[in-house]
Amino acid sequence: MADIQSPLPGTFYHRPSPDDAPYKTDGDAVAIGDTIGLVEVMKTFIEVKAEASGTFAGYVAGNETPVQAGDVLARLS
Repeated sequence: MADIQSPLPGTFYHRPSPDDAPYKTDGDAVAIGDTIGLVEVMKTFIEVKAEASGTFAGYVAGNETPVQAGDVLARLS
């Protein structure tokens, strides 16, 4: 199992916009470099990309929640 961590502090988002589906759902295949979410810092959105491949096991951090650098955002199995 691999953890995907926040690269910086900010607000974490599961979706590219409120009307869109989440980037990943449980059971989705994840490749290295796939975007799994966004972290917003001062109105700038940073894509969070997977650094490992696997099967998406779910988000740990809630949508639109504050996170710190190093917090686990999602898990791969």
